[in-house]
Formats: sequence, structure tokens, C-alpha cells
Amino acid sequence: MRRDTATAGVFHKPVATREQAEAEMKGWARLASRIAVPALHGQIALPNGRQFLVYEDVFATGRCELLMGDVIALADRDPAVRPRLDRLVDGVCADLRAAAEETGKHVPLAECVPDLYLDRIRPGGRLDRWYLRRDLPLVLPHTDTTLTLRELAGFTLTANGRPLTVNITDTIDRLRRTLAPDRRLLAGLTQGDPTEPNIADPLCWLDFEFAGRNTIAGEAANLLWYLMALGGWLVPRYQPDVYARTLRLAMPPLSHPRVKHLELHQSSRHIDVRYSWTTGPGRSTALTQALASLRGEHGSGLEEIRAFLALRILGVIPPSRLTGHDLLLVLIKLAESQDPRTTLDTFFTTAPAPHPAPGERSSNVPAPA
Repeated sequence: MRRDTATAGVFHKPVATREQAEAEMKGWARLASRIAVPALHGQIALPNGRQFLVYEDVFATGRCELLMGDVIALADRDPAVRPRLDRLVDGVCADLRAAAEETGKHVPLAECVPDLYLDRIRPGGRLDRWYLRRDLPLVLPHTDTTLTLRELAGFTLTANGRPLTVNITDTIDRLRRTLAPDRRLLAGLTQGDPTEPNIADPLCWLDFEFAGRNTIAGEAANLLWYLMALGGWLVPRYQPDVYARTLRLAMPPLSHPRVKHLELHQSSRHIDVRYSWTTGPGRSTALTQALASLRGEHGSGLEEIRAFLALRILGVIPPSRLTGHDLLLVLIKLAESQDPRTTLDTFFTTAPAPHPAPGERSSNVPAPA
């Protein structure tokens, strides 16, 4: 959550329009009696049309100490922080389960907050602009070959021994059919964007831009993909200013997914890839804990969250900014997410990174609480 002009225990969040400010206040009000949230002190409208919402600064008041991403980074470096991280992840998942049980009902997707899903999948929306309006080039790692995404669709691909299909156009078409506005899904009253910068410790939810009735499957997909890829890898690498601004410690992440081997067989139009998905020990713990806590909602398969997970994979970091190496990894995870043989456990399998040496821990990092 962006913090601007913080003074005397409050901070002023800029909001683009009066309508957006009122929508956010309404979303906050629907959640204030259900989950831990900062106090909302009011709204300020300036003569130039700018809007500010005045929230409690939970860090200035001492109510919270760190953000979820910070606790994960500390747990990556110190096993003594793991119980603290477990408590935080359990609390987040308990709030999502309570939203499903207490406020959940099956409604058309069109009745849910549209920003993260319907607006991005609609014709002419973000996915069209990023993937379909031009044929993106992909430089294959460990080769001197460049394929476009449309050319890649004509190849078979084996990743870590599993045959996969990578066809962006077909995937987006399928997502549009699956996430049609009239599709009825279980939705509850939630914060709407359960990511590491939006969750404080001790547990307090921040940022209510997307608060309201959201799909439970979408919330689960958002949280799990942030833990898997965005928080520890893509955001700090491709949005370093966002990472530094939104986290209190912004410690160097320990996640290092990589393509270890690639063989291109042009004659048979086949690509064989071996990759690893290495994360810090704390992040691996958080992901395992979230999977265990959410398993009762989604079983062992990806059926409920498959489409929402694909939208998170495709719709957060522009593919034109990714290196060929990183884009290929993202596309492999996209293909795995759509494979009916993929389970939650196999999709979110990670390899543990070693604990960093003691000297890698910055002297300004607070001791674990």
C-alpha cells in the first residue's frame, strides 16, 4: 500500500477521482467489522479535483511492525521467524475462509469487483494489448534462436519431463469463455488484493481499492501466485521502485527460478527444457502453509482457481519487459496451470535456497519479534 505525506499517525492516500474514493470507502466499510483494518479518518477533496483518503498509519501508531513481504524475507534468513510467519499466513487464510463461509454466495462474475479480472480479460483490455496486438519475440535461453509467441505455439514443449502446449491465443480465448460475465462463482466480501505489500504484521489488511465482493478462487490465486513468483522474483526484478516503496525493509529476495537446460529441435519442432524454481526457506514455508490452509476450499486440483491463476500469471508484469529467460519460465507455468493433470502441490513445488551467510543480513534489519 502506498504511503504518502504521513503525519501524526495518519497517512493520505491519493485517489484519482471522487467516485473511486467513494467506492474505496464503501469497500472499507463493508469489511471494517469483519477483519482487522486501519481506521479510516475521512476524505479530503482539493480544489484542483485531487482526492485523498486519510487512514490510520498502523506503523506510526505501533499497531503493526512489518509487512508480510518483510516477514517472509526475515524468515528466509532466520528460522526463528518461521512461527511468526506461520501465524500471519494462517490468519490471512482464515480471513479468506471466513469470507467464503459468512458472506459467500454464488453470483455472476459481473457482480464482482471487475478491475483485476473482467477488465483485464475483456476484448481490448490488458491481455489484448500485451499479447495479441503484436507478435512478441522470445529469445530462447541457451540458444541464439528467437521465436515469436505465435511461432512458439507451433512447437511441442517438454518441461521437466512433462509435455505442455504454449499457445497464448488459445489460452486467452479459453479464459474469456471460462470467465464470461454471466458465469456464477462463489464470491465473498474481501479486501480484493491479498498480496505481500497489502498485509501487515500483526495481521492487518491494507489498501481497499478492490474491496467488495470478490471471487474466493480469485483471492486464492492472487495470494498463491504472489507467494510463488511476484513477491520474491518478478516484482523486485521488474518493478524495483514499487518493491522498495511498498515494503518497509525491501531486502534482496532469495528466489531464483532459472532455466538450467534447453534443447531446440527445429526439425521436429520440439523444445526440451529443464528448470528449477528456487525460493528462500521462509517463502517456501509461507507457500506451503497457504496451500495447507486453503486446501479445504480447493481440494488437490486447480479446477476452481485455474482461470484466475492464468490471469495473474499473464496480467501483472508486461511480457515485453521480461527477458527471454524469464518470459519462458512464465509461459511454462502458464501452460502447467492449464494442464488438467496439474495439481496444486505439483504446480507450487519449489526448491529451497540455502540460508544466506550471516554477513548478508543488513545491520538495520530489526530482530524478530
